Amino acid sequence: MSRIGKKPVLLPQGVSVTKDPSGTIIMKGPKGELKYKPNPLISVNISENEITVTRDDESREKRALHGLTRSLLQNMMIGVTQGYTKQLEINGVGYRAQVQGTKLVLNLGYSHPIDFPIPAGITIKFDEEKKNLMTISGIDKALLGEVAAKIRSYREPEPYKGKGIKYVDEHIRRKAGKAATKAAA
Repeated sequence: MSRIGKKPVLLPQGVSVTKDPSGTIIMKGPKGELKYKPNPLISVNISENEITVTRDDESREKRALHGLTRSLLQNMMIGVTQGYTKQLEINGVGYRAQVQGTKLVLNLGYSHPIDFPIPAGITIKFDEEKKNLMTISGIDKALLGEVAAKIRSYREPEPYKGKGIKYVDEHIRRKAGKAATKAAA
């Protein structure tokens, strides 16, 4: 039995969960509403203050989906109550970003600015003191991670000077440049 899958998802006050006839689970909370359609091989039982996920046999596919479904429901519950945030840091001379309406404009040393459309449900803010610190927040954990990874992919941090876009808690392994190898010889 899956250790993660057999734990119930406890619902705090202010969170309501419903299941429509097609099997889609709709979770509403103070931050918003999320929907998820679980695989038909897994059964999701909704009681008054908890959600339990069960499977009917020990096949490999059902074992894999059991813990996954429970984790996705837990992420939905955290998203509609607290929300998620990721922070990106922009390092480099002349590298900057700004929000213009519903798009993020990135100047990252290319010959043209990059316009990134901000998806619905995602907000991007910049720190007042440190203009290079970008905070991305939203209620959908998967969408938030996808947006942060896409923005980071426009200029990944390089190992020599550390220029580029990186997560705040990310450690970039630095390499010694060509001059360091000549000095050692």
